[in-house]
Amino acid sequence: MDPIKYLKRFDAYPVNELYLQDLARLQSLHMQHVPFENLDVIRKVPIYLNLESIYEKVVRQQRGGFCYELNGLFCHLLKELGFDAKLISATVVKPDGSYAKSDTHAAIIVHLDTPYLVDVGFGDSTISPIPLGGERQTDNSGTYKIEETEHGLYKLTREHEGEEKILYLFSLEEKQLQDFHEGCVFNQVSEKSPFTHDDIVTRATPEGRMTLTGTTLTRTVDGKKEKQQLTESEKTAVLESEFGIVLPTEKPLQ
Repeated sequence: MDPIKYLKRFDAYPVNELYLQDLARLQSLHMQHVPFENLDVIRKVPIYLNLESIYEKVVRQQRGGFCYELNGLFCHLLKELGFDAKLISATVVKPDGSYAKSDTHAAIIVHLDTPYLVDVGFGDSTISPIPLGGERQTDNSGTYKIEETEHGLYKLTREHEGEEKILYLFSLEEKQLQDFHEGCVFNQVSEKSPFTHDDIVTRATPEGRMTLTGTTLTRTVDGKKEKQQLTESEKTAVLESEFGIVLPTEKPLQ
């Protein structure tokens, strides 16, 4: 992996100091330029937990990916830059309050003066590192905090429009990318996976977020959502203009 080319992929540059503001800038830029997307899953293109193949997709092909790809590659980059970073697993809480398959989300812990949760692969979520001490942190997508549970796990919660929800539970046990093999396969093939039903492409913007679900484009600006229905040709154009993604012509949009 060439860290300089990877940094250029999301308009960043090498850091000279390992400060919180440097980590926050890298995370924010990554989430604005490298989309969370499941286009390969829908098109049944296998995703392998191999850093070289992920680098080829994200950097050379100017694509995005889902949590294993984005957080796996970003964690490796942070280590290359000198940060004390490690992968951890999390269990996502679904919108209905039930739990997704256990430990199938990959996220990152970075140790600075205190541990911080960093996640560039969770779609619509905070664009900044969150400390594990319970401090509240607010951005365009809501107010976040992390608290330790009585069972020794940590819970990430978001408060938005007066409603607080747990996004996921996680432990601090270090994981390797290969540890997510079962989860990666599950999320590519299972009907219970949230990624096997329709295209999902999303990235942060300075004002909020841009999300494509199926043929619906949602622009979120300062908390206000505007939806637009697209034709297939318009969808292809939006993928390129808004997300920088050009899919091979032999694999047409579904």
